[in-house]
Amino acid sequence: MALITITGYPSSGKSRRAVQIKEHLDKHLQDSTYAGPSLKVSILSDELLNIETKAYNDSRSEKPARGALFTAMQRQMGQDTILIVDSLNYIKGFRYQMYCAARELKLRMCTVYVVATPELSKEWNEARQDGRTYAPETLANLIQRYEEPSSMDRWDSPLFTIPWTDDDVPADPIWQAVTAGNVKPPNTGTQVVAKAPTDALRTLEHTVTTIVSAIISEQAASQGLGGPITLALSATLKPRISLPSRNITLSELQRLKRQFVTVHKKAITLGTTEKGAVNWSDESVADKFVIYLEENLKP
Repeated sequence: MALITITGYPSSGKSRRAVQIKEHLDKHLQDSTYAGPSLKVSILSDELLNIETKAYNDSRSEKPARGALFTAMQRQMGQDTILIVDSLNYIKGFRYQMYCAARELKLRMCTVYVVATPELSKEWNEARQDGRTYAPETLANLIQRYEEPSSMDRWDSPLFTIPWTDDDVPADPIWQAVTAGNVKPPNTGTQVVAKAPTDALRTLEHTVTTIVSAIISEQAASQGLGGPITLALSATLKPRISLPSRNITLSELQRLKRQFVTVHKKAITLGTTEKGAVNWSDESVADKFVIYLEENLKP
């Protein structure tokens, strides 16, 4: 249904904002006037995944920590869930990766930027009593490297900025974003590519070669009269084609065959993002080749 990305400095109050957002969303969902689908609101955080703050001490430990968070996020996202990801999410590239994953599932998205000054983050970090205090050098490094979200970036939009001086979150705008906001279509680059079956290339070559031979035989029998004819390729495969009233040479058919095969070989090798199932049966190949010939054989 939706993905809410929380971002901000370490110890800036992100978890408190995540809880506030969840409470407001649950309240909306339980309201008697709500008539939408049945949804659940979940929070995913480093703490729930047992990712310790020391994982951010260096890049070698931080990379698998982000990987664990991303994997858990993918597992929990769905059309029946509003997922709040409560973590640092301080790198633009990582937020973009999350954005692409959500678009692939056609989820609504928004970003919540929890703002606090570096001095406040350091003060609140030292005062933490939950055992999740960042080492001073790690905290300073993360603050220095923090990449601030921008409403101009599509992966951060819509963006809700919540300063430390606000007692509560902008609940109604966030609710509108996750329940009525635009659903962006998946990027072509993130779509699953439909691969052709393993025998597709053999079927392509065999079918078009058989059609060329059948046309030459039918043309010899009709002495080049042209018109609609039925090509009896097998007991079940009998495509119809309209030929021009002239003698079609074998070299002309071979040239069109090579062009057709070259184009379709690329689709077989690289796959296709066409909607629906990709049909590489001999019937489908024959129909496509017949249409191609009719369009390219000059009268």
